[in-house]
Amino acid sequence: MTTTVPCTANPAVVERAIGADAADAVAATLKALADPLRLRMLSAIATAPDGEACVCDLAELGEVSQPTVSHHLKVLRDVGLLESERRGTWVWYRVAPAYRGAVTTLLDRFAPAALESRRHAGRASAMHGLADVERELEDLAGSLAQRIPGTTRDEALRVVRESYTSLARRGGIPVYLVALTEHFAYQRLTDAAKSRTAGSRTAGSRATAEHPPQVLFVCVGNAGRSQLAAALLEHYAGDRVVVRSAGSMPAANVHDTVKPLLAELDVDPDGATMFPKPLTDDAVRAADVVITMGCGDVCPVMAGKRYEDWVVGDPALASPAGARAIRDELDARVRTLVHDLLPDLQLTD
Repeated sequence: MTTTVPCTANPAVVERAIGADAADAVAATLKALADPLRLRMLSAIATAPDGEACVCDLAELGEVSQPTVSHHLKVLRDVGLLESERRGTWVWYRVAPAYRGAVTTLLDRFAPAALESRRHAGRASAMHGLADVERELEDLAGSLAQRIPGTTRDEALRVVRESYTSLARRGGIPVYLVALTEHFAYQRLTDAAKSRTAGSRTAGSRATAEHPPQVLFVCVGNAGRSQLAAALLEHYAGDRVVVRSAGSMPAANVHDTVKPLLAELDVDPDGATMFPKPLTDDAVRAADVVITMGCGDVCPVMAGKRYEDWVVGDPALASPAGARAIRDELDARVRTLVHDLLPDLQLTD
């Protein structure tokens, strides 16, 4: 006979809930965002090269009249998401400073996660992790310590465990975690070894056969812009540049809109080298050039590095045509970077 245990209210649960007044204020902002066209407008403004857009720009998004666009922008402005400035006969809109970080998180993390959840709703994974993960990690650490000069087994084991934990937190298919951990830990240990032996090279210095420049691309999810930029740089520069990419809050997988663009570069979007990876201090220390794309201030600033911030739209939320336009913009920027780092290299399409 089954005994039913009565449910007893736990006061601590209620105490931890968001306050009623705060909930009302947040709900009003979320209600303003609960419109597809407004979300697209917000995305266009947030990713515009100058961080602002006018009504005439945004009217193209939904093939609607400018008064309709103005109405939607007013809704976003009334809840504080946007600021506006009149210049002559036009009004320009930009994301309010207090909301920039939140808007970046919404567009780069929450929105792609919502899309991914809808695509895979109802799909149950039959994949399972390894029965003895610790033993696999210890064996992996021993192998990496032998393969990377100057790396002790203890250091390798620490990095392997940290890498496995970081990758497990971001989700993905558990059965592949150890294989992905090997690639991520190898990269981290190699970067750490380079940091230890770094000489007097200056930021963005010219390439040599012995010391090719190392470039790190950083975005939020490491599932779109940074992966595309890294693939393009490898496509043009080959082994004359060491390329890394990472995310401040890495996604579980490369975005579906980006996969065909990577495939066109002969890169397997589901391969072991393309998985989204967390940003580490060692990656920044080892880099000569650090290029950020929408990740805000999370990337540590270290002396002797060349930093650039590329304002580029997020292909995760773009149409196929929009994703290709973003790819083309990244392509132009990467070509400029290659010309700067490797002036003797003749680029071809």
